[in-house]
Amino acid sequence: MTLSTLSVYGQDANTSDSVPTAPVEVSESADAALGEALFKANCASCHKLYKKAVGPALFQVSERYDKDWLYTWIKNSSAFIATGDAQAVAIYNEYKQSNMNAFPQLSNVDIDNILAYTDTEKPVAAVAIAGAEGVAAGGVGDNSMTNNIILGALALVLLLLVVLLIVVNKTLKRFAEASGIQTEFETETEERTPIWKAFAQNQFLVLVSSIFLLLTSAYFAYGALMSVGVDQGYAPVQPIHYSHRIHAGTSQIECKYCHSSARESKHSGIPSLNVCMNCHKSIGEVAATTYQEGMDEYGIDYNKEIEKLYAATGWDSDEQAFVGEEQPVRWVRIHNLPDLAYFNHAQHVTVGKIDCQTCHGPVEEMEVMYQYSPLTMGWCINCHRETNVDLKGNGYYEKIHKELSEARGGRQLTIADLGGLECGKCHY
Repeated sequence: MTLSTLSVYGQDANTSDSVPTAPVEVSESADAALGEALFKANCASCHKLYKKAVGPALFQVSERYDKDWLYTWIKNSSAFIATGDAQAVAIYNEYKQSNMNAFPQLSNVDIDNILAYTDTEKPVAAVAIAGAEGVAAGGVGDNSMTNNIILGALALVLLLLVVLLIVVNKTLKRFAEASGIQTEFETETEERTPIWKAFAQNQFLVLVSSIFLLLTSAYFAYGALMSVGVDQGYAPVQPIHYSHRIHAGTSQIECKYCHSSARESKHSGIPSLNVCMNCHKSIGEVAATTYQEGMDEYGIDYNKEIEKLYAATGWDSDEQAFVGEEQPVRWVRIHNLPDLAYFNHAQHVTVGKIDCQTCHGPVEEMEVMYQYSPLTMGWCINCHRETNVDLKGNGYYEKIHKELSEARGGRQLTIADLGGLECGKCHY
């Protein structure tokens, strides 16, 4: 824990048995920007500024404690408690005698910088206004309004053209009737053979058209039949929005940290919510820039999605404990092979050392996860034909691999050469 049990709202330093202390007067030369960097490096794993986490919220902690007292506490709280200081002992007991890490490497100047950062006012109004303006300026509502205006303008132009054509047509007819003129169009219409009758009388055109229609119908029918069961591009809405772009991309969390069973199991598995809470016990809100990006680009309030996670796990962020009842999250499966097909993740991930992106695409760029590959039989077979086998470090099969390679002209072996095209390998 870092800086935990430093101060709590509701705990007044002046209520202890010690002599009341004066608030810290942060040095005017203190640098809040440097303090932010120090805070994130040393304190952020247990503390937030405006909300309780593992440790208490630290906003304006400098107004509740003496500067020298804070120096001593932060550098070595355990030793300070051992001296019997009334304030230190009281806080230690209030937090169930949880020990805080010592930070002897922090100088008084470093602590002054941190305290300057903890005095930063929460920019609630600014973020909220920016979010509202972002949605109004470039969000979903604005796009919808723009589309409606464009469609309305096009509809008005079309209506004007129709009215204009009707008026011109009536004007020409009246002029022709008044002049007693029979137009060339009317004369030709009376004498010309209907086009459908002329087409039906031309057997060559009928034959060519019939062949063309049959081939076109066969092409589209074949395409429709071949797409049965192919869900490429499928991107269902999940009960809790999870951004792979943020987790696998921005935060660079390794895929198998969450999908750990992919290393040794047939299935990659759905991560339990406990895996999510490993991080989100301390991450109750995203950064302001990330929040703004979610609202502007995707119309997603990431903080509300984290609240859904807390509700599902029964986590109380104020109490920092699981106090509610767990609720099941009905995730929608995206990748689903038919029962007649066998696929083993461990065989590909651990043995074959295939990257997740080979099959699942650029997951680190996906805000909404979707099925990237077709997952068809032909797609799998082509991969087995084209993927070379790494034979290094496998002495047990060295002889048979050498013989197979020689039988195939000395070229490198592929999965297909080792039986990867046998029906029984995938169908059972």
